Order: sequence, then structure tokens, then C-alpha cells
Amino acid sequence: MNQNYLIPANTKRGQLILGFFTPIDLIIFGGGLGITLLLVMILPMDITWVAILAITPGIVGALLVAPVAYYHNIRQLIIEIYQYFTRRNRYVWKGWCFIDESESK
Repeated sequence: MNQNYLIPANTKRGQLILGFFTPIDLIIFGGGLGITLLLVMILPMDITWVAILAITPGIVGALLVAPVAYYHNIRQLIIEIYQYFTRRNRYVWKGWCFIDESESK
């Protein structure tokens, strides 16, 4: 094989539960579904806004763990956006030049 190693693109998926979920994802999803089941059993479902209120935790939990392109899931995307806007960022411009400006002076 000429000592060339090919790493498959989905190697990270082997570390996830069912190939998609981390333990915190399952906790969020299970908690949302559990709260929804409790609310459905407790609240009267004949009123529309009460029914919508009862299923909201399950929907929010499912949306947070839904996969997104280039990110693990919506929860990870929200964390990245929050960190981008709350942390002090310093981006160094390298430009398209072969030599950096600081080196040419």
C-alpha cells in the first residue's frame, strides 16, 4: 500500500450513539419527550392552545438535535453563533499576496 492511509470521512460518526447523537443530545431529546408526555397526560387536550403548549417541549427538543450541514446539529450551531458574538475575535488578514505586508516593510 506504499504506506498511504485513507481515513474515511465518517470516522467521527463511529463515536456517536446510533451514528448521530451524543449523550447530551439524547438527554435533551428524551427530556423534551418526557415533559411532553407528562403534559399530554395532565392537561386537557380539547383546547387548541393547550395542546400546542403541551407538545412544544418535544418539538423544541427534536429541533435542537436535528442534524445540520457543516455542524453536528442545531444546538451546536446556536452555540457557535453565541460564541462568535460574545467572544472577542481577532482575525489576522493574510491576503492573497505571497508575502505578508509586515514582511515587505
